Amino acid sequence: MTPEALAIVEFSSIAVGTRASDSLLKKASVKLERVGTLQPGKFAVLFSGDVASVEASYGEALRVGGVAVEDRLMLPQVEPSVYRVVVGAEQSWDGDTLGVIETSSMAGCILAADAAVKGASVRAVVMHLGDELGGKGVFHLAGEQHDVEAALEIAVGRAQDPARTIWTSIVPRFDGALRDALKSTTRFWGNG
Repeated sequence: MTPEALAIVEFSSIAVGTRASDSLLKKASVKLERVGTLQPGKFAVLFSGDVASVEASYGEALRVGGVAVEDRLMLPQVEPSVYRVVVGAEQSWDGDTLGVIETSSMAGCILAADAAVKGASVRAVVMHLGDELGGKGVFHLAGEQHDVEAALEIAVGRAQDPARTIWTSIVPRFDGALRDALKSTTRFWGNG
């Protein structure tokens, strides 16, 4: 079941991130989706729940995190397919065009993906956050070419922030071998 809200906070300090994560869990009843370290020496926490609880916990994480907060996102009414890919569930790769969104932060990736899927007729396919990406986020979506183009434009407009870098790519009529390899894994060492 999709929660009402989803939040992520990224920290430049593992010590501060750990303390802030404990504090946010004590502040309100939220579900801890993911928490831990990522390269290079960062820490992140992803949590969900009803809007009021997530807002309260999010505020607490920002308060405790202070200057160690690198990026953050509180997303009420998260799109269900985006929630599914955020927590690791791969979706259908059907469509003639593949869209790729890459952001310099995990929060930026989730925000861009949510805007893309809500704003155009595309499907969330897979998302990778932080691990083995140096703290970046990468999101793949599929659909018809004009819809993918619109979705990427919407995503860039919504997630654009001077602290975030966003790259996008459109792959029309993407090759079946590439689709099959990426369906297996988007990690280089996982394909082969």
